[in-house]
Amino acid sequence: MHPNSLHNLPYDIDALVAAYPRLIPFVIESKTSVKTIDFADSNAVLALNTAILKHVYGVLWAIPKGYLCPPIPGRADYVHHIATILEKEGLKGDIKGLDIGVGANCVYTLLGAQIYDWQMVGCDIDETAVTAATLNVTNNPKLSKSIEIRYQENPANIFDGMIKAHEYFHFTLCNPPFYASKENAERETKRKLRNLGYSENAKRNFGGQANELWCNGGEALFLKRMIKQSIKFRKQVGVFTSLVSKKENLPKIKKQLEKLGAVYYTVEMEHGHKKSRILVWKLNS
Repeated sequence: MHPNSLHNLPYDIDALVAAYPRLIPFVIESKTSVKTIDFADSNAVLALNTAILKHVYGVLWAIPKGYLCPPIPGRADYVHHIATILEKEGLKGDIKGLDIGVGANCVYTLLGAQIYDWQMVGCDIDETAVTAATLNVTNNPKLSKSIEIRYQENPANIFDGMIKAHEYFHFTLCNPPFYASKENAERETKRKLRNLGYSENAKRNFGGQANELWCNGGEALFLKRMIKQSIKFRKQVGVFTSLVSKKENLPKIKKQLEKLGAVYYTVEMEHGHKKSRILVWKLNS
């Protein structure tokens, strides 16, 4: 975890329950008598993350049934790393960021505004997600002046239509769909559940709609599209960033960046046994 993270210690279940009593039915004791939840239970995971947002960040939050429930500590970690990247790049002032694929959960956008007082724009191709994200913003009046949610009408576009003429963003962030198909997503879910000792019949504990989890070509093709489309907006964005969950996708992505003459680097992240990385790139003006 980033040094500035508030999640470098185990969950304080008692404090989370006090902030969000609906977590109570999901609290269990581990074999070592430590209070925890069943992380294979999607309802328990949703209650835990709702409690974290309320207790740690003072954010009221809800998502429609079936939509992606993200692990808050990992999302906050990306936001903290963005702050470090901005400092490294010398990007200062009234920071403004663009969240590509804000989702119904709107978490990156909410955390960016709450933790760092950034101006945030979140966009998505899913109308239901846009409606839910907007509701999450309006339910937090102190943040509503710092956040705007935009609907991307053309799924083929990533930045076009979302970055307006003469508009400048210090950074963009994205957590791209990483599966290439529904079948691929289900196969990987079963593998992970099996590795964790759960039944293959168990469902994903984090939910997720199709456009949140998979797209044609998966993560690699999506990122190649994003990089290609970023050329048009190189003068309107300080740094482009995206998560890259699969390390094996990096060589082909880096090859495209080099072809475009981009300056790029990666920032490693580690959350428990899970390793990921942030890809950062800039294009010559």
